Amino acid sequence: MRPINSIIEFKQIIGRGTRLYDGKDYFTIYDFVKAHHHFSDPEWDGEPIDPEPQKPSDDLVKGRSDDAVKEPKDDYVKRSKIKVKLADSKARTIQHMMVTSFWHPDGTPMSAQQFMESLFGKLPEFFKDEAELRTLWSAPDTRAKLLAGLAEKGFGYEQLAEMQRIIDAENSDLFDVLAYVGYALPTITREDRAAHARIHVNSHFTVKQRAFLDFVLQHYVSVGVEELDQDKLTPLLRLKYHNSIADAVADLGKPEEIGKVFAGFQKYLYETVA
Repeated sequence: MRPINSIIEFKQIIGRGTRLYDGKDYFTIYDFVKAHHHFSDPEWDGEPIDPEPQKPSDDLVKGRSDDAVKEPKDDYVKRSKIKVKLADSKARTIQHMMVTSFWHPDGTPMSAQQFMESLFGKLPEFFKDEAELRTLWSAPDTRAKLLAGLAEKGFGYEQLAEMQRIIDAENSDLFDVLAYVGYALPTITREDRAAHARIHVNSHFTVKQRAFLDFVLQHYVSVGVEELDQDKLTPLLRLKYHNSIADAVADLGKPEEIGKVFAGFQKYLYETVA
């Protein structure tokens, strides 16, 4: 699944779902990247309406207490997991999925476990160890090449984002998906990564550079690693400086210097965090 880049595109997606026809009385949107947080428009859409509580049927409640017919709680859902042991003999935990979003090249469905096993087998073609993964992921240009290479092998953004959800790492980074699958490393939230990076940012950059990088980190925590792509630099500068690139240059230096700051600080996000 690729990122949704505008409110217009988001509304088009919602609009397609609301088209009616005989036999269709509802639709479901899977918003893995939390686009609704960024494109919320209550003035147009209205405020969200809570779903009506469903009443249990007489047959369901007959002879049972009220507690017995309550909806499953989150802790019950979280326990619905399976362990996958890969070729390195280390176990990974994934959610038990009744419906798959993964597919073989021939169009047949693939289970989450099969996808994880396939990804695990292909990762050594892209990096030899954890240290090389961190190095590649720490720079926008090499990260983009890595993601493009993975996509060519059938492990695109949409599939990796789905795996991110399945391993309960939606608040983490796509880096954590690769590190978890490849080396069974524990996932780290983007918020924790940003907090760790700020320690180094405060020591290595000027006051005005720190202010901009803190703005970048806020977007990273809220949206994800795609906010660190090189093509996001200019939009972020425009947001921070209210469309005045001249003000950005006055604060941060020449464009090439700004580019070095933007790319250079990212290594601190992917250092090993104790």
